[in-house]
Amino acid sequence: MKPPRLLLAAMLTSLSLPCLAARPLVFCAETAPEGFDPALWDSASTYNVTRQIFQGLVAFKRGGSDIVPSLASKWELSPDGLSYTFHLRKGVNFQTTDYFKPGRQFNADDVIFTVRRWIDPDAPFNRAFKTQLLGPANSGLSLSAQGIEKLDPYTVRIRLKERNATFLSFLAMGFAGMQSAEYADQLLQQHRSSDINQFPVGTGPYQFKSYAKDSVVRFVANPSYWGHSQQTRSLIFAIVTDPQVRIQKLKGNECQLAAAVREADLDGLQADPALKVVSTGAMNISYLAFNLKRPQLANRDVRTALDIAIDRDTLFKAMFPKEGAIQAINPFPPTVWGWNGRNRNEYNPARARQLLAKAGYPKGFDIILWALPVQRPTNPNGKLMAQMIQQDWAKIGVKANIQSYEWGEYLRRAGQGEHDVYMSGVTSDSGDPDDFLSTSLSCAVSKQGQRFCNPGFDQLLLKARQTSDRKQRAAYYMQAQEIFKRERPWITIAHSRIYIPMRKDVQGFVMNPNGSFAFEDVYLK
Repeated sequence: MKPPRLLLAAMLTSLSLPCLAARPLVFCAETAPEGFDPALWDSASTYNVTRQIFQGLVAFKRGGSDIVPSLASKWELSPDGLSYTFHLRKGVNFQTTDYFKPGRQFNADDVIFTVRRWIDPDAPFNRAFKTQLLGPANSGLSLSAQGIEKLDPYTVRIRLKERNATFLSFLAMGFAGMQSAEYADQLLQQHRSSDINQFPVGTGPYQFKSYAKDSVVRFVANPSYWGHSQQTRSLIFAIVTDPQVRIQKLKGNECQLAAAVREADLDGLQADPALKVVSTGAMNISYLAFNLKRPQLANRDVRTALDIAIDRDTLFKAMFPKEGAIQAINPFPPTVWGWNGRNRNEYNPARARQLLAKAGYPKGFDIILWALPVQRPTNPNGKLMAQMIQQDWAKIGVKANIQSYEWGEYLRRAGQGEHDVYMSGVTSDSGDPDDFLSTSLSCAVSKQGQRFCNPGFDQLLLKARQTSDRKQRAAYYMQAQEIFKRERPWITIAHSRIYIPMRKDVQGFVMNPNGSFAFEDVYLK
């Protein structure tokens, strides 16, 4: 028997553990999610929320881009490269919530429902909830998959229309989270199909508890999770749009992690003994996207003139004082294989004026420039960037009127083509060139001509997807980048490092190359 003092110490220690586990982990997010159905949204802010709840058949290895098993324990590719057979993990439970009590475990029926929802607009659920599936459409998944069949309760086969070297990476992305067919049937019967976007049910380590619009998202640990039991029992996303307020809340221990910070804030954060900052050179890009349905911007000479009128060197000195970013030349960073080193940026206001005159605008014209309303590592101050570009364009006779909107409204209006030029960006999950090019520059996402659509460019992407030879794929992507640089559908701006600040008592956090937040196995010491 233990001596009394040791016994008392052991009792006090055991009593303290639940108290520690009860401490909520609070993340200060920069903006609210657009919804909670991963298939509908492709923004980083929404992905950070849904990835805590949902899981795909496969996943990216934590902290990297290698494909690893998730809800599928293994898979095989057919010799012709047109069929993937997935063997599903057994013993996986869907989350039990106030609004859904699962009657069975995850199986092939759930995969069938989820995939058919991506590829079949006439599926019963899609007819009831008529919403464009943004995620799969943007990544080409819905265009790649021919169909899916159930081989047995724990085996499914997905057939492709053509060989696709990037298909597995699509299935690891955030939009590919597996949904419960049983829950979907319940919603259909109750005529509440749209609730799939308000009240999520997944298989992940955390489950949805509540959402106060534009304020806070609350999660609780999933008690029936098939993976590790989570030490963090309560996870909170506090929506704090002001970057300086996020930093103050972090310093005051009101949140323990915060969204990515600007380079200008690093000195103050690193000087605080209670904080630490982790960083990575991310697979990202910021850019200005043209609305190609506007008469002036449909002209390549005008797009080129607006591009080469920007003084990037001066812009970078103001935006990235610590040199943690590099100027973007191509649609993806030089750390990604297949990058075209022959392309160059140019700063030439005199030539820009000549091109405008050639295009029929010798006196310039008026244009509306949308400033990014949220802080991003590749664009830490959208208003300042817009003002500097406004000054550069004024020198060639182009008068830019700056506008902005709340983030959700910004995305909605841009999707409808209300902009002339707007600030945007891409962060890759997979580190594959196709993830940058197909998701933003292919004809599949051109939005009725609002975005770039070039048949020659698309054909090169198709050829690259249909071969597994990386050298040959790289050659196709090199050619595609030359078309991109000639046509200039974007003004490329920056690739940057991502800096994530947190309290020193945060344990288990692993930096992802795309800057997303995964809170599985993250806890407070």
